[in-house]
Amino acid sequence: MSTTIKEAGTTTMDPLPSTYSTSTVAKAITQTVQFIISSTTSTPKPPSSSHSIASTASLTTMPTTAAATTAATTAELASAATTAATTTATAAIGTEKLSVSDLSTALQHFGIVDYIVFIAMLVVCAVIGFYFGFIEKKQKKEKGQVPTDEKDGDGAGAAGNEERRGSEALDYLVGGRKMKVFPVALSLVASFVSGISLLGTSTEIYVYGTQYAFILITLAISGLISWYIFLPVFCNLQLTSSYEYFERRFDRRVRIFGSCLFVIMNILWQPICIYVPALTLNQVSGFSVHTIVPLTSLICILYTSIGGIKGVVWTDVIQGVVMVGAMAFVIVKGTYDLGGLSVVLERNRQYDRLVGPDMTFDPTVRMGVLALFIGGAFFKTQANCINQAAVQRFMTLPNIKAVKQTLIIALTGFIIVMAMCIYIGMLAFAEYYHCDPISTGLARAKDQVIPLYVMQSAGVIPGVVGLFVAGVFSAALSSLSTALNSLSAVVLKDFIEPYRSRPLTERQTAYVLRAVVIVFGLISMASVPIVQKLGMVMQLSSTVAAITCGPLLGAFSIGMLIPTVKTESLLTGISLAASFVSYIVVRAQIALATGQLTFPTKPVSVEDCDYSFELAANWNATSTSSSATTHSKSFSLHEVSFLWYTCIGAMGTILCSLLATLYFGKQDVRKVDKELVAPVLHKYWYGSYESVSSKDDKELFNLQESINTAE
Repeated sequence: MSTTIKEAGTTTMDPLPSTYSTSTVAKAITQTVQFIISSTTSTPKPPSSSHSIASTASLTTMPTTAAATTAATTAELASAATTAATTTATAAIGTEKLSVSDLSTALQHFGIVDYIVFIAMLVVCAVIGFYFGFIEKKQKKEKGQVPTDEKDGDGAGAAGNEERRGSEALDYLVGGRKMKVFPVALSLVASFVSGISLLGTSTEIYVYGTQYAFILITLAISGLISWYIFLPVFCNLQLTSSYEYFERRFDRRVRIFGSCLFVIMNILWQPICIYVPALTLNQVSGFSVHTIVPLTSLICILYTSIGGIKGVVWTDVIQGVVMVGAMAFVIVKGTYDLGGLSVVLERNRQYDRLVGPDMTFDPTVRMGVLALFIGGAFFKTQANCINQAAVQRFMTLPNIKAVKQTLIIALTGFIIVMAMCIYIGMLAFAEYYHCDPISTGLARAKDQVIPLYVMQSAGVIPGVVGLFVAGVFSAALSSLSTALNSLSAVVLKDFIEPYRSRPLTERQTAYVLRAVVIVFGLISMASVPIVQKLGMVMQLSSTVAAITCGPLLGAFSIGMLIPTVKTESLLTGISLAASFVSYIVVRAQIALATGQLTFPTKPVSVEDCDYSFELAANWNATSTSSSATTHSKSFSLHEVSFLWYTCIGAMGTILCSLLATLYFGKQDVRKVDKELVAPVLHKYWYGSYESVSSKDDKELFNLQESINTAE
């Protein structure tokens, strides 16, 4: 139930709308009586010294417009039942306001309907995993339809005609390459719009304004790059692990190096993915994060390990529908309560939230124009083009036509959902423009602002908070299940099968795949406490991905675009780039944790709060001087915007590898199979002579190279 507290003597009791039932009113009266009893039996508190601070402290002196006042009145009328009950309580205890801790406790109203909605989502996910893990498999065996590596249809490429993998691995990891376009596209949207994006993007807009919204343009750029460069190669080769490409283009050392980077990235990223929804449920229900994480993680591990890629994709579809539905309801309800879109835009404009990228070439500016459009393009390209989870989804489809259709639908879905996240951040600020819950401590962490907003704006309707929490959990669990399934593919294909003298049996393969999911799921669950100490999840997620994904993007780019680079040159380049980016990221996180590195935030106000709180002694100074903190000293590498990290890793790998060719020499282009190079460059690299295409000639080249190396 959303609670609004007003000072005694300034608020009148509004009549209850007819839409509220007798039980709702009775519940409100009961809570009021309990509040009065508790306040009269405890020692009366003197008026808080923070009362005057709450009444006068404000970062800005911008006047409240008539439109804003009208919208605030509309929002109060929308929760009239709650206001009426709490006004009675306030009048009974005089002029004393609720403290921020009491209000926070009062807002934790995760009711029985909310629990039913939330638990229903988890149960449906578990049932889907059980169906694909047991029932569907049993039906296929009864009909004699045991999955085999069949013909892959048009666009499968030469590799698709080879019997390269057992039926268990084929079915578990790529769904027999028979999945349909629409569910795979929805799965891509659900798994890559994680809980981090859902809450992190909205929080980013709330704290820093709409600058980050322009990264939507880079989604289109990354889609074009994927369409013409990366996807044609992956689809032609029909790989299960994208790092198999490295062994074909270079050698096994590069494949293992790339796989290790992928595993490290997931170990670092998955705890962030789990932590975000736990933070949401903690805000709305009061349950400890350490209680929530094991429960939800174990359910995700269960349906991922049992159902395989089919279970993951179809749970993603259900979770995607829940996620979008929850966001759509919050948007419609929030906009209506505030008085319309014009009020939302006006309040954001008034407090400098409607802004574009900073028109500067300074790389330390957090949202500079180059950082957003160049750095952001690199960041989105690695996420949507060469990420194992994305490649594995595309490989579940039968041909290149289906892959390109899926890419278009998925990118459209990305843009729509990200736009919804951006607007929710604007809605939250329009609600709290006069009383910032981060400054007052009502939101215990920046990433809890959005759950708090949902509670206060829509909590009076049973089940809505549960729907929103289910949506956040859906986004997070779909991303986690995707990562776990991808890890099982990489571990099996890159770390186990190449080193066995005899192939694994179907039963052994099944055990290995499920064991990998369980082990990495438990590791991620145990690592969550570390994430709690590391700051805003949006920036943290980007920095973690940059350590590994930037160098990997550079390595794939070299392989598909520059066939003259040899294995030794690439290993040198990717090692130096990964080390360099790791230094920058780790050093930046230390600086952020110690307060040595800060970024300017947008203005906020606490001048019209209706509860008592205490401001930090340096609140005003910190808020106004954060920009100077970053730029008052000489330039350091770790001060660059986090959006540059992936670009630095990728370009560092490419440049260092090209420089290394001066020492190791160039690769003979004729020894590189045309299938391993992006089709758009075939005419450039192979225009003057034919590539070596026959198997015998390739073996002859490899033998000659081995002799030269030995000599």
